[in-house]
Amino acid sequence: MNPEKIDQFAQQLLTAVTGAATTAMIVVGDRLGLYRGLAAGPATPAELAARTGTAERYVREWLSQQAAAGFVEYRPQTQRFALSDEVAAVLADPESPVFMAGSATLAHGWFAGIDQLVTAFRTGEGIPWHMQHPAVFEGTERFFRTGYAASLTSDWIPALSGIAENLAGAVIADIGCGHGAASVLLAQAFPEAEVRGFDFHPESIGVARKRAAEAGVSDRVRFEVAGAADYPADGYTLICLLDTLHDLGDPEAALVHARRVLAPNGAVLVVEPHAEDDFAANIANPMAALSYTGSTFQCVPASLSQPGAAALGAQAGPKAVTRLAASAGFSTCRLVSQTPVNGVFELRR
Repeated sequence: MNPEKIDQFAQQLLTAVTGAATTAMIVVGDRLGLYRGLAAGPATPAELAARTGTAERYVREWLSQQAAAGFVEYRPQTQRFALSDEVAAVLADPESPVFMAGSATLAHGWFAGIDQLVTAFRTGEGIPWHMQHPAVFEGTERFFRTGYAASLTSDWIPALSGIAENLAGAVIADIGCGHGAASVLLAQAFPEAEVRGFDFHPESIGVARKRAAEAGVSDRVRFEVAGAADYPADGYTLICLLDTLHDLGDPEAALVHARRVLAPNGAVLVVEPHAEDDFAANIANPMAALSYTGSTFQCVPASLSQPGAAALGAQAGPKAVTRLAASAGFSTCRLVSQTPVNGVFELRR
């Protein structure tokens, strides 16, 4: 064996473990409001503890780790810690277009579910969505909301031919709506449209209704418990499957149903995790390792727990979407937008 290669991999592993440890500390800081407290201005551990209602000794250790990780700046002259505006945008401001603390919440949920995932590896059985740790539900909402807020109504829907300008008085369906983040954004951007969110998880529908009430859009958003292939028909001008298709046991049946209930000039918006069709090219993507982790913990287990058990996985790629659209009877499936995180497809009858 090559000792240099052993050392290189050992360093790589330590970097990965340090990243996991830092992720746990992000969850702590996010949950306790430590990032938001530090964003208010430089502080000693005692000052930050006072701002956030926490214990100084614990805060001192947290700040020390965050400084060692390079997230927080330490200023020896004043013995204070500071958060740059850039880091604050990513970790302290939920309304920022680059807010990413939700990714750490997701990782928390994954770690909490390791035991049941190990069992699933041995049995081959799926893990139903309701059996995931609550942090997975919360993290999924927070992680994806940032991307939807940045792109859904300003980029992705306008990229669909003739849709955005025809949503006044229209009905929009959000399939697999989860906690309703996208549904609320749609209602805010298109106040003259009616938005209907559907999800087979009753607890998520309950949270979605609460989110709509908090946002003041309950009068134009309705949430119902329903599956991706059996929600009510209503001549939808726009049907959204946002990071949902690959989670389904029978994604083709979902697209067949979408085509059946779509208005004649309507469109289906399919948003999937960014992936390449060529595996070698795909794993070179910096996002691939995270996407495959999410796929292992959430997406494949969810699909395997449902009838059909297609288990596309979060990195199925554009060809898989195109193939499913054609099998479902759509005449057109085109990639209309792409980000480092998502591929965006327009499906037409």
